[in-house]
Amino acid sequence: MDIDSLRQRAESKLRELAGDAATLREDQWTAIEALVAHRRRALVVQRTGWGKSAVYFLATALIREQGGGPTVIISPLLALMRNQISAAARAGIHAATMNSANAQDWDEVQAAIAAGEVDVLLVSPERLNNPDFRDTVLPKLTASAGLLVVDEAHCISDWGHDFRPDYRRLRTLLGELPEGVPVLATTATANDRVATDVAEQLGIGNGSDTLVLRGTLDRESLHLAVCRLPTAQARLAWLAEHLGELPGSGIIYTLTVAAAHDVASLLNDRGYPVAAYTGKTEPAERQAAEDDLLANRVKALVATSALGMGFDKPDLGFVIHLGAPSSPIAYYQQVGRAGRGVDRAEVILLPGREDAEIWEYFGSLAFPPESRVTQVLNALSYADRPLSTAALEPTVELSRSRLEMVLKVLDVDGAVRRVRGGWESTGQDWHYDAERYERVRQARSTEQAAMLEYVATEGCRMEFLRRQLDDPEAVPCGRCDNCTGQRWSTEVSAAVVDSTAEKLQRPGIEVAARRQWPTGMAKLEVSLSGKIAAGEQAEPGRTLGRLTDVGWGTRLRELVGTNAKDAPVPDSVFKACIAVLASWNWAERPVAVVGVPSATRPELVGDLAHRLADVGRLRFLGTLESAGGAPRRANSAQRLADLTQRLTLPADVAAAVAEAGGPVLLVDDLVDTGWTVTVATRLLRRAGASAVLPFALASTS
Repeated sequence: MDIDSLRQRAESKLRELAGDAATLREDQWTAIEALVAHRRRALVVQRTGWGKSAVYFLATALIREQGGGPTVIISPLLALMRNQISAAARAGIHAATMNSANAQDWDEVQAAIAAGEVDVLLVSPERLNNPDFRDTVLPKLTASAGLLVVDEAHCISDWGHDFRPDYRRLRTLLGELPEGVPVLATTATANDRVATDVAEQLGIGNGSDTLVLRGTLDRESLHLAVCRLPTAQARLAWLAEHLGELPGSGIIYTLTVAAAHDVASLLNDRGYPVAAYTGKTEPAERQAAEDDLLANRVKALVATSALGMGFDKPDLGFVIHLGAPSSPIAYYQQVGRAGRGVDRAEVILLPGREDAEIWEYFGSLAFPPESRVTQVLNALSYADRPLSTAALEPTVELSRSRLEMVLKVLDVDGAVRRVRGGWESTGQDWHYDAERYERVRQARSTEQAAMLEYVATEGCRMEFLRRQLDDPEAVPCGRCDNCTGQRWSTEVSAAVVDSTAEKLQRPGIEVAARRQWPTGMAKLEVSLSGKIAAGEQAEPGRTLGRLTDVGWGTRLRELVGTNAKDAPVPDSVFKACIAVLASWNWAERPVAVVGVPSATRPELVGDLAHRLADVGRLRFLGTLESAGGAPRRANSAQRLADLTQRLTLPADVAAAVAEAGGPVLLVDDLVDTGWTVTVATRLLRRAGASAVLPFALASTS
């Protein structure tokens, strides 16, 4: 087929995909021609809504008409996959997916691929190293693929705002592709540094035949604004007053899971149909929430970054951020969800003073120091069989989430390998790239400073974001609050602020008790395993609030945060504690109080325990004891092993517990992993307490 005929077919297919009025952009055609006619590799960096998915769907249709194999799309989110399968169907393209949520359908999907019935297969990057998929499915796909697409390709780069180690496995996959299979990498959020790194990671940037297409990143429909209010209560009151004025339906982003639920609850109470959407939301609930937003059955989803890349609702009318993301590039990516199919969309940032503290916390989860990584390598090297993550955890000083991240990086780098039954060492040498990790840390710090600059700038906000993305065409947009001088009012009704504060500051969070000991405790010479005996379990506990709460979070961080000073409990906080206890619907009222020892805040915990005993007319029986030294907090297994050695119940307190006989109120300052409460409860129940009711000022989640 000659080039003119090929373009005519592409235009025809586009009309099937996007309607009779649709026409190809010149860069879309340039990419399609390169992929279909010349079998080249391409990197396309274009703004959200530009039509990157049209490029690979049209290329797929044309390659399939020429007898080529199916397109394999590496896609990061299930939401994105669902959107793309629907879009493909409109152009007569049969798409299927293989992911963790449909493993039961894999055999059926593979049979359809073998029968030539699948035009597009979408897989998550995590699938690339699933042993069954990697060893049995992937070789057949690479041998027969007509096109490979890497969507949201900025995830490949650890300079990008959403680095995912699994994406780096694509470099190996590319090396195994047959000669002449075209490759397309796409993203809307890559500055020059990220684009260069992506090209290098994929091996598509070194040859002269590589096509790189970068377009302007302006979004003509977006009207950016920053609205600064003094407190969390004022920000939420502003939202409660103005949400109804915003066009259509939209997304309200929060920085934490707790905040998403708090905000959704408050807005529901105000009569707005909204739903919370986070990484902890069950998959079925997440899909139902997406469907409700797509159908405008809700005014907004109150979401964390879990609702990010790929969610496609062209008429999304607004995006609001309660708290600023730590990167202007991440911010641009999230606000890009709005205004794709409407003339005007409102984008409003409501920054908070606590934003930097949240950035610092997430920053603390960066790649671990070399000694911790060496522990992982040594544990696998000396093992005589593959070790599961759970089995490996007790032997290393890393939390489960950080251990999983380290294993993925080591796997991509070839030092370990995921196999049936867990992980094993490959025996290959591995170098800890401390210089690179430090550069990444510094890059993150620079991004945070730039985000603060975005909030404070008096210049054009869209131009600022475009310059962060190295857009050479960045100019003032003429639409944002700084360009027009038209700003959202910061006035809010005092009554609404008061009612919002009252809602947010209602004290009391239930904390579930531990029911199962961690696996692998025998390796640490602790004879605890399986379910915790019913007679040694705590009752569900209570805290005043979470450190991440919109309402109580700031106040509690002042009392029990990393830099908090030890002092008696403030009267206002103690009054709230009494309210929590008064509303606690316990089966049997406690008869006594026991304190948990604190190395950092003994005065705070002691004051709280004594005052609760006095007000409740309960016996104060004393405090457990803890041996000196820094506690080990790396993960559940090591934390538990440490506590079983350090935490004891003094003989006089044990005798008093036995004499009291009834339920005991166990008082602490902070519940983090829950293992301190669990071990203390076991000691108290063994001493004769009929029940243990844990109470703390704060919890971390």
